[in-house]
Amino acid sequence: MAEAAELLIEPKRSELVEKVKELLPEGGNLSMCLACGACASGCPATGMHGMDPRKFLRLALWGQEEEIRSTPWVWLCTMCRRCVHACPMEVDIPQLVYHCRQSWPREERPKGILGSCEQALATSGNSAMGASSEDFKFVVEDVLEEVRETQPGMENLEVSVDRKGAYYFLNQNSREPVTEPDEMVPLWKILNLVGADWTYSTKGWAAENYCMFLADDESWEKVIRNKAAAVEELGCKVWLNTE
Repeated sequence: MAEAAELLIEPKRSELVEKVKELLPEGGNLSMCLACGACASGCPATGMHGMDPRKFLRLALWGQEEEIRSTPWVWLCTMCRRCVHACPMEVDIPQLVYHCRQSWPREERPKGILGSCEQALATSGNSAMGASSEDFKFVVEDVLEEVRETQPGMENLEVSVDRKGAYYFLNQNSREPVTEPDEMVPLWKILNLVGADWTYSTKGWAAENYCMFLADDESWEKVIRNKAAAVEELGCKVWLNTE
């Protein structure tokens, strides 16, 4: 009889789960989990640190906040949202993961992500690699000159930087100009082939934003606002982000 009574004890309420429910439309369906495992089957982080999306959500719903707030697994989630698309109840697990990340002291968050966010905040181009706008412009012009001279049919390839009035404002992952500059060229060729009117900018040119992955809303917004201001200053109509 005592065993039966114990089974009827309600699990602890999770303040974190309640907070996320308040933020999401229809509560993010967090309490609608059927424990079917569809989320875990397609998750690239399943099994790492002994965790997967289904286990993570069940622990959250049972009030095991200390465990879900402290597991390094939250930093392995790619935020790809495959779990949401696979879930028949559309449970929004990534939002719960995001808020768990925010509960970590900033200095204890992964050094790579933290460093990339700090680099973006410190450069006018928002480069997570710490590349300056001057270096970016130099690499673009240097690679363009080489392509024109060495690749037949590319003599008139056009790439502009800070050109006002272009229709498209193109962002560039800063890893490419720093470590693999030739990887920029195929996209240039495609844009020129279709006759797109586009330009790079020396302000807010980097496409990545690690402050988002760091779950630092204030820094995330700061980076985005700098990029948006760059688009407006050049008078571009469409912002193309390669990320």
